[in-house]
Amino acid sequence: MVFPAELGQRLRQIMAPLFFACLAGYFAYHAVQGERGVVVWLKLRQQIDRTEAALRASQVEESRLAHRVSLLRPGSLDRDLLDERARAVLNLAARNEQVIFIAPTDPSAPSGE
Repeated sequence: MVFPAELGQRLRQIMAPLFFACLAGYFAYHAVQGERGVVVWLKLRQQIDRTEAALRASQVEESRLAHRVSLLRPGSLDRDLLDERARAVLNLAARNEQVIFIAPTDPSAPSGE
């Protein structure tokens, strides 16, 4: 019976390459799908990009507000901005301006009747 002996010999020959192929497959799978794999890395990269975009938007808003604050400093007072803020905060108007009162839209607010 040459066949079983030849089969055993061939199985021994392919055991090492088969083992290393399985080992390589195991590491390749975990390199892609593992907790530190490529898929997780891509998700983290997208999250970083979104966070950096939000940071840039916040920085733009901060610089805009810093500019408006600098216009209200005593050394560089912008009279138009001061007038705008005074009218908004104090509810002031000039003598030649007309003021139109609009009824509140809140149903729980008391009416003038």
